[in-house]
Amino acid sequence: MSTARPTTVYAAGAVLWRIIGDDVHVLVIHRTEHKDVSLPKGKVDPGETLPQTAVREIREETGIKVALGVPLGATEYVMPNGKNKFVQYWAAEVTTKAIQKSKFVPNDEVAALEWLPLASARGELSYEPDKEILDNFAALVKDGVTKTFAVVVLRHGKATSPSDWRGEDATRPLTERGLTQAHGIVRTIAAWKPKRFISSTAARCKATIAPVAKALGKDVKSTNKISQDAFESGKADVRYVVGQVVRKRKSTVICTHGPVAPAVIRELALATGTPRSAALDEASMLDTASFTVVHLSSTHPSSGIIAVETHDSQL
Repeated sequence: MSTARPTTVYAAGAVLWRIIGDDVHVLVIHRTEHKDVSLPKGKVDPGETLPQTAVREIREETGIKVALGVPLGATEYVMPNGKNKFVQYWAAEVTTKAIQKSKFVPNDEVAALEWLPLASARGELSYEPDKEILDNFAALVKDGVTKTFAVVVLRHGKATSPSDWRGEDATRPLTERGLTQAHGIVRTIAAWKPKRFISSTAARCKATIAPVAKALGKDVKSTNKISQDAFESGKADVRYVVGQVVRKRKSTVICTHGPVAPAVIRELALATGTPRSAALDEASMLDTASFTVVHLSSTHPSSGIIAVETHDSQL
């Protein structure tokens, strides 16, 4: 969610992949005007975050709707006009249903789509930065952790200060800024298409997670096991909640509190045999309405955390 500088053009895209026969194939696009072969990507529209851009550009260029997977890194280079270009990439598995629903036809921007095995795709790509991103994806394939699910650890939005609230702490509502934050993060979190939504029983958490759950047509399960009151009194059970999430292996949003978020991420590490690190510690320190996306293997959860990315609300 970086703020673009005047001399930098921000863009986002993905390595789209699926299994054909027994092999992983990836999608390359043959661009009409440029007469080249590249990975699907495009520039950020005003007000967009990079995950939003990736999902939108993929849909516009290929007709395919995807959920983002593991981040694959970024490329940065100088364009002919002298401006820097920064492109963030994710992996994105493509389902048969998504392909069947695609309405792609050749157009002024994209002449053709082509599914190729990894080695063939690398040979077809026109630009070295695209090849480097594909190499990052190939490393996941080699390690057998291509298929993943996301756990979004979300801190609630800005709430009314305890000093300004006479009721119980759990009933403190979001401020106007907090409500704006809750609606502002909807499209970004939706880029991972989470299937399950779990919230602390505190009003501020339920109000933060509600807009994105509603946008995706999902119900929210509330539990005191990840509430701040329970955590501070020693009655929380973060391990139980995290264990359920890892066992179900479905992309999930967990909305909790600043003091509880580090415990959630720590339990995700413990549940997957991931060593503690400074990067994980940093990813657990969240501002209001900010969130960390923890990527786990769907087929080998005990292989550890595959990747971690943190996004600020900017509101």
